[in-house]
Amino acid sequence: MNYKHSYLVTIQYLGFRFHGWQKQPNLKTGHLFLDKTLKFIYKGIRLKSLGVGRTDARVSASHFAFQLFIDEEVDFDQFMTDFNANAPGDMRALKIEDIDRDFNIIQHPKLKEYRYYFSYGEKNHPYSAPFLTRFREQLDIELMKEGAKLFEGFNNYKRYCTKPSKDTKVEREIVYCRIERNTELTASFFPKESYVLIVRGEGFLRNQIRLIMGALHDLGKGEFDLEFIKDSLNPDSDVDLIKNIAPASGLHLHKIDFKK
Repeated sequence: MNYKHSYLVTIQYLGFRFHGWQKQPNLKTGHLFLDKTLKFIYKGIRLKSLGVGRTDARVSASHFAFQLFIDEEVDFDQFMTDFNANAPGDMRALKIEDIDRDFNIIQHPKLKEYRYYFSYGEKNHPYSAPFLTRFREQLDIELMKEGAKLFEGFNNYKRYCTKPSKDTKVEREIVYCRIERNTELTASFFPKESYVLIVRGEGFLRNQIRLIMGALHDLGKGEFDLEFIKDSLNPDSDVDLIKNIAPASGLHLHKIDFKK
């Protein structure tokens, strides 16, 4: 892009009131509010922003990045002050930095970590709704922990993708997939016990994390066993498509590591 300057900006946002990240006609999205903020700060200056990816409606990000293309050199301290003063209350800038001229935020190799926070049983305080999902059924967490490990490695995820096209690359590697007790995301109105599914990989298919969470939920409530999870990752098995997509509001893009 023929802009004079380019920067990498790290932000975080609560996605509960957003209809996803990508701009859509007549809908409130994360990218819409980002560009409104940037254009207010830099009135009359040509600029463009490009996000590192997309998040679905109600999905949050504690670590998201966008590439800022602009025709004016940016003062980093002033940018941080102006952005956080004018951005909506559910969006905050964390850092802005220089990048190489040939950097491309979409194509650059990166490792993403998603976290899905959940509890089960007793209904949660309503204030918890933007942050974690409550499942009604009693769940076998230890069995779900075993099931989560089965997703690690290079597998075929055609059953864990919503409406893949014939060109969709469904073979992906997940380098880490575990369920742990949640000790990081806390609040006075959270349930006494909650859990988090942590998934790391270079790239994910549409709804892949939520479908994995849905399958682990069904495993935990006894609808199928560990062999079913194994078979679901075998492209030659006769297992049906995974249909249980976990609710979006428990999902958070936790971290993005750009490879050097």
